[in-house]
Amino acid sequence: MVSEYLGKAGFQVIHAENGKLGLALYGREAVDAVILDLMLPDADGLEVCRLMRARSEGPILMLTARGDPMDRVVGLEMGADDYLPKPFEPRELLARLRAILRRSRTVSSKTDVLRYGRLEIDRAAREIRLDGAACPLTSYQFALVLALAEHAGRVLSREQIMDHLKGETIEAFDRSIDVHISRIRAAIEDDPKKPRRIITVRGAGYVFAKAQE
Repeated sequence: MVSEYLGKAGFQVIHAENGKLGLALYGREAVDAVILDLMLPDADGLEVCRLMRARSEGPILMLTARGDPMDRVVGLEMGADDYLPKPFEPRELLARLRAILRRSRTVSSKTDVLRYGRLEIDRAAREIRLDGAACPLTSYQFALVLALAEHAGRVLSREQIMDHLKGETIEAFDRSIDVHISRIRAAIEDDPKKPRRIITVRGAGYVFAKAQE
């Protein structure tokens, strides 16, 4: 029903019947937004949301029949951009979908260069600058910093980082995330021994600091 309604509204819709198929399609198809039902026949919608968010920052609108407000909170913490309880008016779904797409496109148009204090990450040039000077990083190290910066304030495990870096060429002589982080810190931190931009969270991974000098 949702697919048919959105199709009449001008959207091209790809429908997945369960979480496993949804994740497979999400990794294969280029999509502008996801409408994700929390109640799936084979998986927890919150976990599917988390896995999707680990791969991309694309907008996610979550649907649920659950009435517990905590589900909404957890869903948003997992990375959903909006949340709509069932039953809902189709026109409200359409309005919310268009709203998150507008927000996503506005953010994308303004973030060719990410700025964190004195640090700039230039996506187009694939260059990181500190106080205007280019930092000596490999292409893989640039991609690693970008993956962390795009999730600033959120802890990423080593496995999540590797998932974001799929397709990047890894130097054959050094496959360790930790070693790359060490080299990145030497290039972008004021004091690599006391990092304030890329912070280690013991037992969990790394976090890129939102607030920087």
